[in-house]
Amino acid sequence: MKTPDVAVATVSDTSSRSRRGFLMQAGALAGAALLGAPAIVRAQSKSISVTCWGGAYEAAIRGAFAEPFTKETGIAVNLVNSADLARMKVQVESKNVSWDVFDSIGPQIVAGSRQGMWEKLDPAIVKVDGLITKTGADFVGTYSYAGGIGFDPKRSSRPPTTYAEFWDAKAFPGRRGLRPRVSENLEMALLADGVAPDKLYPLDVERAFKAMDRIKPAVRKWIETTPETVTLIASNELDFTYTYLSRVLPAQRAGTSIQMSMKQTLNSLEYLAVPKYGKNTQAAMQYVAFCLRPDRQAAFCEMVEFAPNVAAAMPLVSAAAKARMPDMHDKNSIVINDQWWGDHYDALQNRFTTWMLT
Repeated sequence: MKTPDVAVATVSDTSSRSRRGFLMQAGALAGAALLGAPAIVRAQSKSISVTCWGGAYEAAIRGAFAEPFTKETGIAVNLVNSADLARMKVQVESKNVSWDVFDSIGPQIVAGSRQGMWEKLDPAIVKVDGLITKTGADFVGTYSYAGGIGFDPKRSSRPPTTYAEFWDAKAFPGRRGLRPRVSENLEMALLADGVAPDKLYPLDVERAFKAMDRIKPAVRKWIETTPETVTLIASNELDFTYTYLSRVLPAQRAGTSIQMSMKQTLNSLEYLAVPKYGKNTQAAMQYVAFCLRPDRQAAFCEMVEFAPNVAAAMPLVSAAAKARMPDMHDKNSIVINDQWWGDHYDALQNRFTTWMLT
């Protein structure tokens, strides 16, 4: 079939060469980048657990942060592929905390902050100067990413490329997949219902749920794990899914023909927080500080399609990686309002979960 004439995310043939060039450049610049970085002191903790999202994201976290942190400090990092706020809350409320660092999306992180779940960042360890997007006293933004509509052009010659088209199952027939979390879904629903991107917040919740009622019959799968947003397309179990640029481009490099429309995206910031009552709080703070080092941020953004939240990382990022970064200023797209979600996430997630089951 003919590939549709739409803006999509694709991989350049020069990506691997650019990445090798970056590594050589980073080696020369790392010393300068680290001059202002907080010192890492070996702690008594022998290991910490950090939540993660699996797949290419886990591989990049391991290569850019976890393994170098262990090499420098002697503290092992156990990556746990679950970033569920409800489970985290149970741990904190019972004071039986097994996750030392919570790596998650803004709505969950800010909601957790509102509920007093996170330790305040230790300014003697975690330096937050030079952030592109300022964040909270008890959490910090690490990098930004883009989500959009994924499809296989070999099977779909006319895929939906906007949320209005994704919601129109009659004009764009196909098996659809969405995530089972309320954030992102309500934004997509309102954009599909005709709300202008710059008029989205505060969200009209009732209108959004009515729009979700329209798409629900076409949703074949509520996708629990992030890697499935691309694997279910690759295995021909779904035709269109909500997915992420950071999943699509690595899948392309691995030989999958999946693409993602860049015509309308949801752009978000990822965050780190240290839960209260953890057994390894100092080591957790050290890990957060390590993740904010410019050279580590740049290395991570070379591996997956994220943009760093530390300004000093940008000069260390290759031109090829910059070309793959999400556009946070596209007028057709939005940036998720994490502060709004911080006040509404728990109640709306409970409502959304009930809605999915009825």
